[in-house]
Amino acid sequence: MPRSKKGKRGSGKPGVRNGVKGEMGASDDELTSDVLSHYSSNSETASVMDEGTGGEQVDEQTAQEETEDKLKQCIDNLMDKSSKTRLAGLESLRQVFSSRLLYDFLTERRLTVSDCLERSLKKGSGEEQAAAATVFTLLCIQLGGGDEAEEGFKMLRPILTAILIDNSASIAARQSCARALGMCCYVSTAEEGEDLVKSLALLESVFMASYPNREGVLPTPKPGSPGLHCAALQAWSLLVTLCPASRLTVLLDLHLPKLQACLQSSDVNYRIAVGETIALLVELGRDIEENFEVEDSDSLCECLKSLATDGNKHRAKNDRRKQRSIFREVLHYIENEDFTEERIRFGVESVYIDSWMRRRIYDAFKEIQESGVSHHLQFNPLLRDIFGLGPPLILDAAVKANKISRFEKHLFNSAAFKARTKQRAKVRDKRADVM
Repeated sequence: MPRSKKGKRGSGKPGVRNGVKGEMGASDDELTSDVLSHYSSNSETASVMDEGTGGEQVDEQTAQEETEDKLKQCIDNLMDKSSKTRLAGLESLRQVFSSRLLYDFLTERRLTVSDCLERSLKKGSGEEQAAAATVFTLLCIQLGGGDEAEEGFKMLRPILTAILIDNSASIAARQSCARALGMCCYVSTAEEGEDLVKSLALLESVFMASYPNREGVLPTPKPGSPGLHCAALQAWSLLVTLCPASRLTVLLDLHLPKLQACLQSSDVNYRIAVGETIALLVELGRDIEENFEVEDSDSLCECLKSLATDGNKHRAKNDRRKQRSIFREVLHYIENEDFTEERIRFGVESVYIDSWMRRRIYDAFKEIQESGVSHHLQFNPLLRDIFGLGPPLILDAAVKANKISRFEKHLFNSAAFKARTKQRAKVRDKRADVM
């Protein structure tokens, strides 16, 4: 969903799950496993009384201290002289950041973590740069898109940019930096800001290398370039969802015809990214103008129809199946303005993906957080704001412990919705320019 224009989202302090940390001598794999297991058990047992007459409470304070000790060790590993140790530390943080909320812990240490990530991005190998860019993206999401995230983005943006446009840098590092620039700009800056304009232009400069030349011929892709172009295009299309109508009109005129030509790309993943981006741009165009039409729509539909029924045996079976499925959806939307709704369930709630815009946003978070996206949808105020879910629900022990019927869920969510509405009415900014 589009953000309101009243300023930066996530200015309020996000909710925090419990944290843990342990002995210093453990291997990094054991360290990560211990941290995740402590966090998992804590989030399940927080504020739940043990059964029995004694009613003893779980010792959350001790568990939290243990987890924080383990996380501090992971951060210390980022400063080790051994690249292997630094990589293991980055991987440990990636897993924990993607699966749990650590707002309080990271707010106190964000400058330390940012300094470590900056060092890895400047001096590390391609693998280390790629990992550091991913961890930095997760850090911005953890910080909730507020002033802390924006400050960190301004600090590391020049380095991410330098790696992205460096043709001698590793493809993996450049791809990770493209995704980081898109997501960090999305969560940390307001609409129509200077960072948004610069990030759009930078990402365009990368994927436009795949556009046809003046004779209409697509360039021969260099090794790894389709993956880089795909990452840049997807990051760009995420940021396009923030653009005002005036800028969108310019972008549609410039990119739609060129993207149509890229449907003939030899790389299946890039073709799919192009098809989804075309559908997104058409949807945004129809939001601006009810009678919006794609230039040479007959030719576009013929091309989409061909890709939706592609049976070339030289393509991998899974690639053919994936391509046909996506392009059937794109074709159906272009011809009938009909989107196949998807329901994402997490806890006792659901989020509905009912547009190409919401799909692009959800896919972007899922790509970076992987299976942890469900936890963040439940508890991270940033994601809940983006998807219009309201403040995190507080479930009591009975709701957590027992499977409840659909009707009971409805009653529970209705009560929660009423409570959220009353609370938000008290603090709503009447000057907000709601889109």
